[in-house]
Amino acid sequence: MNRFKQIINETDMVFIAICATCSALSVFSMYSIFVHMNLLDTVRPVIVQRIASIIGIVLAVIISFVDYKELCELWKFHLAACIGLMILCMFIGFAPPGTTNKAWIQLPLGLTIQPSEVLKISTILTLSYFFEKYRNNIDEIKVIIKLIGIACVPMAFVAIQKDMGTLIIYAIMIACMFFAAGISPKIIGMCFAGVGVAFPVLWMTDKIDPYQKNRILGLFYPEEYSSVMWQQNMGKISIGSGRIFGKGFLVDNHNATPLAYNDFMFSFIAESLGFIGTVAVLLLIMFLWLRILGIARRSADGRGTFICVGIFGMLLAQTFINIGMNVSLLPVIGITLPLFSAGGTSVIVTYCAMGLALSVARHNPKSLFDAGLQTRL
Repeated sequence: MNRFKQIINETDMVFIAICATCSALSVFSMYSIFVHMNLLDTVRPVIVQRIASIIGIVLAVIISFVDYKELCELWKFHLAACIGLMILCMFIGFAPPGTTNKAWIQLPLGLTIQPSEVLKISTILTLSYFFEKYRNNIDEIKVIIKLIGIACVPMAFVAIQKDMGTLIIYAIMIACMFFAAGISPKIIGMCFAGVGVAFPVLWMTDKIDPYQKNRILGLFYPEEYSSVMWQQNMGKISIGSGRIFGKGFLVDNHNATPLAYNDFMFSFIAESLGFIGTVAVLLLIMFLWLRILGIARRSADGRGTFICVGIFGMLLAQTFINIGMNVSLLPVIGITLPLFSAGGTSVIVTYCAMGLALSVARHNPKSLFDAGLQTRL
């Protein structure tokens, strides 16, 4: 009992409570969707989401007690394991309903795992190790090339899966870490410019799948691609129909947005809680951003800073892209809203990322936090 009290006292319970609130709202929203669709006999996603959230919270607390510096030192092992899963996915991977990317591996008891999600954590830890290692000569061309090469390894495996949505998340996450490391924004801009130049070439050489092209074209020609834009159009109707205070959850007059519990959870929440509730949800997510950035700023070493910045970049990119999909500003590319959208692997990985941020906070003495603040002020 004393040990349990110690764990509670040493854990940022406000941070955990905010995460748990997001998960609770996610589970209840998913249940409401299935009630509305009269699919209570197939509520497996709701059960998976609930179990994943509980496991995630426990893992976040456990990881917070593990020294993040040691996890960075073990980069060879967890990176090799994650890449091994990515390679295995090439042979036995499958695409669940609602997606065409064979990016999942079937596990016993009907469970699945998405290796590219797990690889995010390893990528953050690995890059944090090397950014700290080369911190004093980060501006040397050979060092920059080496760091870019290391960053391209996990991205290459994601690209092989043709999971363009996840690849974009990796690119933004890694770009944030490069920026925090002090690499010139011009170099980062040149990398993105190179992607911008390559995109038309990939388009014209048919390296982009037709359904992906249609989703992009549908943003500019919605009437011609109405069938492709059906889900997004229904999502926008749901968001607008929520008005100021929303319709509530367990009611019969919700719009039937297809697979709303996946990438369009935001639209359902907006319809249920209205503008006021949507702002509240965004404030919950923004609290997590700001808390993680605060930990990054007060970290006594570079590894802690880079880890938190990488997590921040991951959450920021997922949030903006997911909401952009819901309001038809961006094409549907299969990006989840952190802690809200359905997906056991995504939820657990997000909680593991939160645990890493808490580990940075825990393993930096308070006196160092104060000294760091005084130095900056």
